[in-house]
Amino acid sequence: MTNLKPNAAEIKENLEIKLSRFFGCTSAEASKEQLYKATAMTVRDILTEKRGNFKKKVNQTGGKRVYYMCMEFLLGRSLKTNLCNLGLDKDYEEALSAMGYTLEDLYTCEPDAGLGNGGLGRLAACFMDSLSSLDYPATGFSICYEYGLFKQKIVDGIQVELPDVWLPGGDVWLVPRTDRVFTVRFGGRVHEEWKPDGRMEVIYEGAEELEAVPYDMMISGSDSEGVSRLRLWKARSIQNFNMGLFSQGQYARAMEEATNADAISKVLYPADNHTEGKLLRLTQQYFLCSASIQSIIRDHMSVYGTLDNLADKVAIHLNDTHPTLCIPELMRILVDEYFYSWDRAWEMVKEIFSYTNHTVLPEALETWNEDLFRLKLPRIYDIIKEINERFCREAWQVFPGNWQRISKMCVVGYGQIRMANLAVIGSHSVNGVSKLHSTILKDSVFKDFYRLYPGRFDNVTNGIAHRRWLCYSNPKLAGLLDETIGTGYRKNPVELAEFAKFADDPTVLERFRAIKHENKENFSNHLYRRAGIRLDTHAVFDVQIKRLHEYKRQLLNALNIIGIYLDLKDNPDLDIRPQTFIFGAKAAPGYQMAKRIIQLLCMLQKEINNSPRIREKLNVVFLENYDVSTAEILVPSADISEQISLAGKEASGTGCMKLMMNGAITLGTLDGANVEMQAAAGEENMFIFGLTAAEVEQLWLRGYRSVEFYSNNNRLGRIMAALNIGFGGESFADITTYLLGGAYGIADPYMCLADFESYRLAHESCIKAYGDRARWTRMALLNTAASGHFAADRSIREYADRFWHIKPIH
Repeated sequence: MTNLKPNAAEIKENLEIKLSRFFGCTSAEASKEQLYKATAMTVRDILTEKRGNFKKKVNQTGGKRVYYMCMEFLLGRSLKTNLCNLGLDKDYEEALSAMGYTLEDLYTCEPDAGLGNGGLGRLAACFMDSLSSLDYPATGFSICYEYGLFKQKIVDGIQVELPDVWLPGGDVWLVPRTDRVFTVRFGGRVHEEWKPDGRMEVIYEGAEELEAVPYDMMISGSDSEGVSRLRLWKARSIQNFNMGLFSQGQYARAMEEATNADAISKVLYPADNHTEGKLLRLTQQYFLCSASIQSIIRDHMSVYGTLDNLADKVAIHLNDTHPTLCIPELMRILVDEYFYSWDRAWEMVKEIFSYTNHTVLPEALETWNEDLFRLKLPRIYDIIKEINERFCREAWQVFPGNWQRISKMCVVGYGQIRMANLAVIGSHSVNGVSKLHSTILKDSVFKDFYRLYPGRFDNVTNGIAHRRWLCYSNPKLAGLLDETIGTGYRKNPVELAEFAKFADDPTVLERFRAIKHENKENFSNHLYRRAGIRLDTHAVFDVQIKRLHEYKRQLLNALNIIGIYLDLKDNPDLDIRPQTFIFGAKAAPGYQMAKRIIQLLCMLQKEINNSPRIREKLNVVFLENYDVSTAEILVPSADISEQISLAGKEASGTGCMKLMMNGAITLGTLDGANVEMQAAAGEENMFIFGLTAAEVEQLWLRGYRSVEFYSNNNRLGRIMAALNIGFGGESFADITTYLLGGAYGIADPYMCLADFESYRLAHESCIKAYGDRARWTRMALLNTAASGHFAADRSIREYADRFWHIKPIH
């Protein structure tokens, strides 16, 4: 039995055992990487033991479990978080110091787990942390991507995608479960046979069968008994190698079957701008859904021996549309394998599933070509057709004769299979991730569904893992909070509100400001070690870190930077406060405009670096291969948090919450969670600009013409002329065309020019406020104090109470 609370001497002994058994060496002979892996193994053993104890309690109490389905979990590094959550970081530090190492030495050995992309995956990781910390019985499901998204390399300003090889250092956290392998079928033909006992049997012919092999990662909780499990699936061919073909010299064909299986768990979000990419994405999604539902059924049957109580004991949450095929897959198993009637199975399915929508963007409300879908998933297609027909009959009762409305709501229509519609129809609850987003869903995207199922729609505003993003990433600020308001906020984040009592305490304000400056120096040193770039830590750190997408409007930020650059080019002695603009972002491999914006930012950085006098007052830094580990150092250092999406497009945002919690001031639109953050922190403690969601809608209806804003703003004229000439030897006339119309179709689709002047003035006000040190620090402190509501613990309690109906297991 593993000791769950070892002291330093016991830890040292455990490390020596691991080093001897797995690496054949002692601590004196071990490399840093070997010691990191040995350390991770000992922590994994503790978590596995805790997980076993917790699971036993769940089984004994008959507690309801939640299964969280998501295509990605952006975990970052695990060692530091696990040690801090377990309260063992000081003991491990003591043990390692006796071996000549520090924990920080080992933290740098661990790669970021390549299992996520951006906000969606980071949210899922935060939620798993809170589920464990609050003692809820939970399992997450995803795919064990070999290469993850991609490793970003910037070459002459251009993003190049390289494989993100994370498993050699990351697989130490994975526990193979080869005793829990499941078979997933693709393609072939199906037909039904009725047996003498009245049961229908579904016969598969010519289907391709693959095995789903699970690898478990334990997710620790802070000061809790709970440990969540993240189960990651790898695909493998059932017949790994065709010896007959190989003997005939047909080597490629002999390996083809195994290669097809490997592709499923190779890369997160393969490019889908071609048929092969779309087919692989569909294959990945069904592979995840089928393996996970089979696993859930198997675990439930091992405890209860019947599925009659499945809806009482199991909640399955669909995090966005990607795992929606779980709905027809569970129907398949209930009807085909356990012989439930359709009506009984469907009632169970609706009670079990809940669905979170994360975006209003049409391209993210997934659809599949009907012919492609039928070819790849024939039985699931039959089930979806049946769901669709029954739904249309139901909708007809509410909207009699209105086929146009019903055709928009149906799952199968116009040659497409619509995943978002299926998720709404097959779930008992549907939620957005901010108050504004949830309102938009009810008023536009799912307007007709809201009329049909008004009680099904709700809101849960997103939250972040405050222990990781405040306590562990910003230990000096956490120490100040511990001294002033006590440590209760670590478990109950709403207690951060007590910090507001110190908003006029000059001693606390000075310490708060000093901590921010230390964090800026820490990030500057990190950036110098990583990229050879040294930052002026007395400059304003203006930070925009998020996925590169047109609606997030990194381009709007760039336009304002160009304006400042032109002012300094005209007069390098201009009296302005030094500003450093820091960007971190990856663009999807097939997203050419996003890549072009990255190139613009990089060429701006290059040109400014070639102008030493200008660089004293203006700096642009694009962080290559931005990841969670970088964010943990950057977020505590930020002065300004840029949250400038076009109003109505950002569902929530979680980066804004991390930055707010660490005392950055938000410069943003009234979009997503910004609306609620402003209500919490006060209008006077944020800088809001631009059109509201309602005004954006009205402007589109009137007919938005970007050229009118361009014609009436001389500064925009200068900026467009500069874009045409270019930066760093590269012309960006195509971006001018994109903003003003022409070959790109709709001009300025995310209204950068409409919001430009308002944004510029708000940014100037923000920089001016920074010059008043006392005022700025007070604003920053009040933002931290108001951030407790945006912790994931609050979000998870809302999901648990209102949607999943699960209780903590103590």
